[in-house]
Amino acid sequence: MSTNISSSIMAARNAILQQNSALQQISKKSPMLGTEPTETNSDGFSGTLKTALDQVNQVQHVSSQAATAYEMGQTTDIAAVMMAKQKASIGFEATLQVRNKLLSAYQDIMNMPV
Repeated sequence: MSTNISSSIMAARNAILQQNSALQQISKKSPMLGTEPTETNSDGFSGTLKTALDQVNQVQHVSSQAATAYEMGQTTDIAAVMMAKQKASIGFEATLQVRNKLLSAYQDIMNMPV
């Protein structure tokens, strides 16, 4: 079962790396201020947000599986379990901060005089 958790951690690592590369691609595609966009992404913001949320959800699922396997005695690698838990925690906190910023921006826009 140790290999199962190791593969789960590697899958979580790959998901984080994919998310990082997706964010880098988005930052490269974003136009500079005052210029027109040259490419339009069909997924747009909502697609990117959904993908990021799905990845955070998967990392949390992997973390839960690792903790369950440790509690059941299927693995003894506490470091891998704690690493998976920390990755899930960081992903959740980042998602929460993005949500807070989006909510704040929405409230600012709604409070603008017309």
